[in-house]
Amino acid sequence: MVESRVDSNLLQNAHVASEIFELRPDYRVILLLVEGISPGSSDDASEALLQEAEASVKNLLSKYPTTEIPHIAAWREAYKAFGAKPQKTQNSLEALMRRAKNGLPRVNRLTDIYNAISIKHQIPLGGEDLDKYNGSPFLIRATGQERFQTFSSGEPTTELAAPGEPIWCDDTGVTCRRWNWRQGPRTALSDDTTRVLFILDALEPLSDDALLRGADELTSALQRISPEVRVSQRFIGTSA
Repeated sequence: MVESRVDSNLLQNAHVASEIFELRPDYRVILLLVEGISPGSSDDASEALLQEAEASVKNLLSKYPTTEIPHIAAWREAYKAFGAKPQKTQNSLEALMRRAKNGLPRVNRLTDIYNAISIKHQIPLGGEDLDKYNGSPFLIRATGQERFQTFSSGEPTTELAAPGEPIWCDDTGVTCRRWNWRQGPRTALSDDTTRVLFILDALEPLSDDALLRGADELTSALQRISPEVRVSQRFIGTSA
């Protein structure tokens, strides 16, 4: 693994505010910075991962309704705790699981890989294009004055984050609302993305080891398609 000084600084300066841990002391996150990714269309390798993930969906849904899958249920409770209605604002893992019932979308190689890892390891997983990112990531609870650039009915629009909701930000502004609900278009991945900050979120009952396994498999999958990738990683939690 080759780690650049820029990578080290970006991850070292990342932080999660204390009020997040007051809301959920069991919250942990892995920040995974990957550079040198080779963009490309969906291929046999990404298809194999998607099929494996789809099989895991069938297995889980044979045991639980979607809302009672353990890590999804934990995130639904977390959303309720900051005032969101999880039936209307689903965390990214639940939203992807619901799509996966009828087959995961095939988008491009990068998106297919991280969608598959999210499903297989039951981890809410987001990606930010580092070429569009400004500074280090930080997670705080909103005051209600933070502006969020998004789209509505295909048109650019600006929303205000709701008071108390967790928001991921960079030095320019909000990058993702409600912890892992909706990413802003400014830093969204594209077919040309080669540098990504992946955010892997966990609550109990998901263990640290399970979270690390998800990060390791994502790293391995990206290294198989781009052997020259450079990877840096940081774990943040109450004990780290």
